[in-house]
Amino acid sequence: MGLQAPRGTRDILPAERIYWQQLEATARQILDRAAYREICTPIFEQTSLFERGIGEATDIVGKEMYTFQDRGDRSLTLRPEGTAGVVRAYIEHGLYSQGGVQRLWYLGPMFRYERPQSGRYRQFHQLGVEVLGSADPRADAEVIALALDILKALGLEDVTLMLNSVGDRDDRAHYRQALVDYLTPYAADLDPDSQDRLHRNPLRILDSKDPRTQAIVNEAPRLLDYLSASSQQHFEQVQSLLEELGIPYQINPTLVRGLDYYTHTAFEFQQGSLGTEGTVCGGGRYDHLVEELGGPATPAIGWAMGLERLILLMGDRPKEPSPVPHLYVVTRGSSAERQGLVLAQQLRHQGYIVEVDFSGSSFKNQLKRANRSGATHCLVIGEEEAAAQTVQVKWLASGEQEQVAQADLLSAAGRSRLFGEQ
Repeated sequence: MGLQAPRGTRDILPAERIYWQQLEATARQILDRAAYREICTPIFEQTSLFERGIGEATDIVGKEMYTFQDRGDRSLTLRPEGTAGVVRAYIEHGLYSQGGVQRLWYLGPMFRYERPQSGRYRQFHQLGVEVLGSADPRADAEVIALALDILKALGLEDVTLMLNSVGDRDDRAHYRQALVDYLTPYAADLDPDSQDRLHRNPLRILDSKDPRTQAIVNEAPRLLDYLSASSQQHFEQVQSLLEELGIPYQINPTLVRGLDYYTHTAFEFQQGSLGTEGTVCGGGRYDHLVEELGGPATPAIGWAMGLERLILLMGDRPKEPSPVPHLYVVTRGSSAERQGLVLAQQLRHQGYIVEVDFSGSSFKNQLKRANRSGATHCLVIGEEEAAAQTVQVKWLASGEQEQVAQADLLSAAGRSRLFGEQ
């Protein structure tokens, strides 16, 4: 039959490529509005990066990586996911020394030796975001909100947010032992993959699609019952913020994701028409990965979307990018921080590019960052403004400012008077 594309790969022909361009433009516009910057990393990396970052006990490292020796006898691997490479670049180029939170996004091909099926290939493409440098639950809520914005803009309506917490290292260690103790008597009844994972990576058994294993897992201890007080508090804050943003979710105590680096928040967006392969976006927090790869202690969170699956489902939504923020949100105090996040998301939905300061630092330092951001206006909410449901609107070029009600800021007349038409 002649030469063909390798099994598990495919050509994207011109007639289809237009849909990819629409998807990319849509994502770029939404992420630009939230002040995320694009990063590109190499398609292949040192094998040790993925062994250390993803975890040698994972299926990706153990079974699915494309690894080869180059002519210098170095072990290299085609990247199976995007986060490890972004973290390596973050450390190598000292992005942490620039101060503040790094909001990054990437798009490109990944490679895993998996069984090809509809929407899943051995060379596939992912869109991903990474927020490095913030342990604030607002970062969790923001990345989830942005993922939902992208999915909705692409025409996906039947999507469900599945949410869980996998706790921190100590929480997971206690739970791991409880899970092994529970599953060991059932070892002979587990499917072969789960038997292999029982002592190597037992949390992955929770993801098994085997009906018999699922029935056993349904009665297993719940990870949520092993969370420390601080882990539980973080999870409750994330849920509260999602509710304030109007984002519905379902708690799924068996959701653990497939990578060893996850901590605390884990989530997936699932689309009903894809059945058992319905995950169109997945991610979570990874507060120790930067340190484990040789960088400073840096909390972080991110997600990735498989573009092939989105292409199967998306509608026609061409967009134009807008990289410079219009508005920069500065807050101090718990109520102010919550109101600032909700206000920013509402303004993004109205077409503005809005960056929220997550630093928790003084007003002075936050205002310095606002002036460097390129925004024309700064929205300042302190404890007094939060109590009164108002906001100080500051013109960054002149330094003039005016206090207005948040409701007026969100009205068409109020926005036109304060900012002019964007």
